Amino acid sequence: MIAIFYLILQLLKLYSYVVIANVVISWLIAFNVLNTSNRFVYSILEFTYKLTDPILNKIRGFLPSLGAFDVSPIILLLLIWFIEMCMKLYIAPLIF
Repeated sequence: MIAIFYLILQLLKLYSYVVIANVVISWLIAFNVLNTSNRFVYSILEFTYKLTDPILNKIRGFLPSLGAFDVSPIILLLLIWFIEMCMKLYIAPLIF
């Protein structure tokens, strides 16, 4: 049971890194630092989009339109942090 608890925590942490990577790569593409015609850059961007866009699109459905500013990754990272904290505060004492 402890191993499953730590596995879930690590998966949440890994997913938050994927969200951050998605944001950074999209910024680098927007500022023409990276080019999507490069196959490696495109494959990484596509991979991060496939992992993050289903959840980000659901969050975007609830948020009002702020123009070019997208706060959905920030909301997702806060939700991940909230889930981690709840697991550490409420589930960890039951396991240990």
